[in-house]
Amino acid sequence: MKNITLKISAICATGLLLTATSCTKLNETVYGSKSISTGNAGSASDLNGVYAQLNGQSNQANTYALQEHPTDEMMGPTRGTDWGDFGTWRKLHTHTWDALHQQISDTWDELNTGVYRATQVINTSGVSPQIKGEASFLRAYFMWQVVDLYGQAPFRDPAAPSSENPKVYNRSDATDFIIKDLELAESSLGAATSIGKASKAAAEAMLAKVYLNKAVYKATAVGGPFTFAKADMDKVIGYANSVADAGYQIEPAGKYFQDFAWDNTEKSQDIIFGIINTATNAPANTHNRWRMGMHYNQSPSGWNGFTTLADFYNNFDPKDERRGGDYPGLTALNGLNTGFLVGQQYGPGHKALTTRGGAPLIFTPKVDLNYSTEAQGIRVIKYFPKPNADGSVNDDNATNTLIILRYADVRLMKAEAIMRGGTDPKGETALSIVNSIRVPRGATALTTVDEKAMLAERGFELYYEGWRRNDQIRFGTFNNPVDQRPNASDKARTVYPIPQRAVDSNPNLKQNAGY
Repeated sequence: MKNITLKISAICATGLLLTATSCTKLNETVYGSKSISTGNAGSASDLNGVYAQLNGQSNQANTYALQEHPTDEMMGPTRGTDWGDFGTWRKLHTHTWDALHQQISDTWDELNTGVYRATQVINTSGVSPQIKGEASFLRAYFMWQVVDLYGQAPFRDPAAPSSENPKVYNRSDATDFIIKDLELAESSLGAATSIGKASKAAAEAMLAKVYLNKAVYKATAVGGPFTFAKADMDKVIGYANSVADAGYQIEPAGKYFQDFAWDNTEKSQDIIFGIINTATNAPANTHNRWRMGMHYNQSPSGWNGFTTLADFYNNFDPKDERRGGDYPGLTALNGLNTGFLVGQQYGPGHKALTTRGGAPLIFTPKVDLNYSTEAQGIRVIKYFPKPNADGSVNDDNATNTLIILRYADVRLMKAEAIMRGGTDPKGETALSIVNSIRVPRGATALTTVDEKAMLAERGFELYYEGWRRNDQIRFGTFNNPVDQRPNASDKARTVYPIPQRAVDSNPNLKQNAGY
């Protein structure tokens, strides 16, 4: 394998480690921001390489950070010299990023590399309908993230000369491209054989996601106003019903956190598509999902970083199990609860923990984005580790499947589409669907559902799963003031800037308005 740049070498090495794919005939080409390989694609083995590109979705930075930190449910406070990181997290929370922001650039590269690699597989002569369908789903997912985050999508034909600049789809045309890819995937793929493989249901779940957001992507002005067409909402409902017919189920009462446990691959009834991790191969290790908020003295030792906002936490019904609490096989051994961690924290043997300075480790709702102490801020444990018998944790290869799509999201998309004027041939109402999720969780049934209640319910069910920015933009609340961001931001912030190095390298890219 010829190494072109450090970036390319690292990408190919990842593919080799995870999938035994190979990179051949590498030729340097500029794809938006950085060089990537443009060697001849194979078929099944190269498809594994496209799946491997998904592993970046497990990072607490990049795509996940861009979708969560600017919202009302996450922030990354600076604690003394910890988590300053040149203002990376503060700028995301305060909506003050620019075209030089490192995570905005790195996410662009990561997602567009996924699009390109999937295209290589799709364009391979003689590729089977199954492989083409899976690659089309993966390309659609990567391009959807690009369109959602940046508002335009570069596209390179692998057969084009390396000297040719990638063409660029505007947001509307890119949305149409994504829908075609997903329709091909839906028609080519069957029932899921594994959570870790694209399926007909996964394509339908993504189609519902795209149609639900189509008004945002087709709007004449970035940030709205949005007009949700009944035909689009009917599409959402139709695809959601088809996913339901595949047999997925909402977890029963008392089992919400089973979806995120160390054995969710085997036990979850809700996961449609994700990245499977095992004790010997964890390509999308979920350990950062708990370590990013846990304190240094908890088990395992955390990074003492991200928190939720007190207002978000306070919106939960106190009886709602999604707020968190004891979990069998975890809390009694390790002291760690699921959900939101607030108040005195405990370790193995129910030992009360302290800060590094010896004070009681009490997580407080109060948090300052610029000057927090090590105990300030409510932490969130959505995924969680499997402890040993003595309560200790070795999570080098955490076995939790990283969820990308799950049925509860599909159900709430259907409810929202009905609320926005769609018609359900099965006769369900938005209220009945929302309550079918709320009541098993122990939350009080609602008597009516409006936009405010629907957005709140999506937050209760899907917090910290990477959907909040997308939801807030659709509901028109993304630019509203929140704790530590006292002023409304401009609607231009509903898309990120195109990384400056991408604009500089591809004259077909035009910087988004407002940057």
